This record gives sequence, structure tokens and C-alpha cells, in this order.
Amino acid sequence: MMTNTYGAIDMGSNAIRLLICNAFTHEDGVQYKVVNLMRVPIRLGEDVFTEGRIPVDKQMALLDLMKGFYYMMKAYKVEAYRACGTSAMREAENGSEVAELIKHECGVNIEIISGEEEADLIFSSGMHEVITPEGNYLYVDVGGGSTEISVIYNGNRVVSRSFRIGTVRMLKEAVAEDTLSELQEWLEAIAKQYAPSCILGSGGNINRVRKILDDKSIQYQDLKELYNSVTSMTIDERILKFGLNPYRADVIEYALKIFITVMKYAKVNQLQVPKLGLVDGIVRQLYNKAK
Repeated sequence: MMTNTYGAIDMGSNAIRLLICNAFTHEDGVQYKVVNLMRVPIRLGEDVFTEGRIPVDKQMALLDLMKGFYYMMKAYKVEAYRACGTSAMREAENGSEVAELIKHECGVNIEIISGEEEADLIFSSGMHEVITPEGNYLYVDVGGGSTEISVIYNGNRVVSRSFRIGTVRMLKEAVAEDTLSELQEWLEAIAKQYAPSCILGSGGNINRVRKILDDKSIQYQDLKELYNSVTSMTIDERILKFGLNPYRADVIEYALKIFITVMKYAKVNQLQVPKLGLVDGIVRQLYNKAK
């Protein structure tokens, strides 16, 4: 059996993640094992979606973090890594400049990827292990700045879209009204053409929702009831009742609202949470590239 170690960095709008993962290659295929997963709540989106730039204090925080990530990958003897900037980095006027600064100061190369590539990577995160060949699904990843949706028809992905609707963007009231209308109209068309029967949810918030509801299979009414409960509470009450961190407590209602909207307009009653995301897709891409 051969063991390879890979690193994946997701520079998101609500937080930055580092996944260090072993890939064990054996005669029956490959098995992935998480070695370390870190999430640091540097919220790039709160400035980018209102001011259009990453401010100096966030740049300094990013430099400190990326230096730490660099040495952590070195300590774990990571053979290859990929670091991807998503919605906030895409939209920041100084996104490319910040990426260059990180490369120069920390030795970490940040690639600012498109929404389409983000959707591709998320979908390649191991979805074939979750879906059935005859199944029709919507794979929905809700981030801080954008929501990526892939349509899976008869077991194959047929279309993907990225919408500029995310939890931090909603928190900052920075979602354009026509974007929400566009999402709703697109979902109605998808429902007619493909008739999905299940949502596959991805993202930190929906993973937390699954833990709160203690169920991998969630119904539309479950989400609506939880949304009503969450929105009736203060941030402090959410932290105490659901064991949330502050950076989750103020955005979880928006994640719930997005998933409820998707389920309503796509006419889907069931949601499952397979616990896969962008960093998982990056690791699989690195492994396949090295083969």
C-alpha cells in the first residue's frame, strides 16, 4: 500500500480552512483519511461585499494564518497542495494583489478560482460515493459569498450554476434583488425539467444544522421549524442553546433561508448532508493529477 499526503486550503468568505489528508492507494482503489482539519474565522466577505476591498487588518491576519498553514503543511510532509480563493477573493478589487502578497511573504500560492470551477471541485469531492445511478439530485453548497448548485440527473451531473447569494452577503444585506429572482426562476425550470427528489447539502452551516437536528435526512418542515426557532433568538441564545460559535451563530439563519428557498422552488422535500466540500474535492483532484 502506498501513502501520499495532500493539503487543501479553502479561502472562503466566512472562514479559511486547511485540510491535510492521507490518500492510501491499495489494490482495490484509494481510501482518504483526514489527518488534520482547521477552520479559522477570518471573515473576508464582511468587508469585500460592502466596501469592495480586503482591508489592511484582514491582510495582516491572512499573512499570519498562511505562515502557520505553510509550516503545518511542512510539518506533516505534505507532498502537494492547492489553495483556492473563492467568492470574496474573486470580488475584491485587491484580491490578486493580496494573493501576490501572500505568495511573496508566506510561500503559499493562492489561486482565485471561478464560481464554475468551485462548483466542479465541490462536486468532485466524492459525490459518486453518495448518489445512486438512477437518482435525480440537487447538490447545493452554501458559502459565505456564493451558492453553488449542481443538477444530478440519472446519476450524472448535467449542469452547474453559481449564484452570488451567501450567508455573509445576506448578513451584510449585499444580495441584489434580481439575483434572488434569478435563483428562484432557475430552480423552477430545473424542477420541471429534471424533477429532483433530494437535496444534497454542503457547507459548514448545514453540517451544523444536521448535528442540531441529529439526522442525516432532513425534511423541509424540519428546516422551517428550526429557522423559526433560530430567528426568534438573540445571538447569545443561539450560542447557548445550540452550542454555536459566534461566527456561526450570526449567519446560520441565512444558510437555513437559502436551503429553504432552494427546497421550495425546486419542489424537493428531503435534504441529506454527506459532509463533503471544496477541500475534499481539492484533495481528490491532487491525487488524480499525481496518478
